[in-house]
Amino acid sequence: MNTEKSGHIQKDFISENMMGPNSLIILEELLENADLKPGMRVLDLGCGKGLTSVFLAKEYGVRVFAVDLWISATENLQRFDSCGVSELVTPIHCDAGKMPFADGYFDAIISVDAYHYFGNKKNFFARKINPLLKKGGLFAVSFPGMKTEIHPDPPKEMLPFWPADAIDKWQTIGWWKPEFEKHLDNFGIWEMNCFEKAWSDWLACKNPYAEEDAVMLKADGGRFMNLIALTGNKH
Repeated sequence: MNTEKSGHIQKDFISENMMGPNSLIILEELLENADLKPGMRVLDLGCGKGLTSVFLAKEYGVRVFAVDLWISATENLQRFDSCGVSELVTPIHCDAGKMPFADGYFDAIISVDAYHYFGNKKNFFARKINPLLKKGGLFAVSFPGMKTEIHPDPPKEMLPFWPADAIDKWQTIGWWKPEFEKHLDNFGIWEMNCFEKAWSDWLACKNPYAEEDAVMLKADGGRFMNLIALTGNKH
């Protein structure tokens, strides 16, 4: 992790609130060339326990709307208060397909390790997400994926670690690309460089889910799983 950027968030707070590969490391690579300015309205979609929302508020001074379905708004508000960012971050508990925002409301929509849960339906981006962006607004997301196509016959040795619903959501760059590139200028999609570091930080946490993931990654051995990132600006 870039300590210069993330040093304003305590390490204990980060490890206590991770829900998977270190979202702050992923976010730093994702936004390496982003032009976010104080006061911009940013949707943090699938924010989990709010690590990325805290980072966005502290690092860029943007106005963050932290949306998650699994974590309550009240719980996240307590975290935002403890980090001193509650004036910049609004917690919202809702489904990604039923968000209560006006079209063209956001300067940027960002999502880390969440979009694949709800956005892997055909035309979901075009119908539910793209309308919320201003013209020229930034779309930047990252999520777990696959280096090569594994459907419809996934590797048998990985089946004990990959539930059927997860396999359905883990796709390749080639699978995701058509859903976005026709809607975005300056479009880019790539396999992230931070895979190993982001995962190792998560596996170092004292979390039973991290312990399970350690066994999965050992079985994978770098053969199948990756992290996919994509960015672009609304036409």
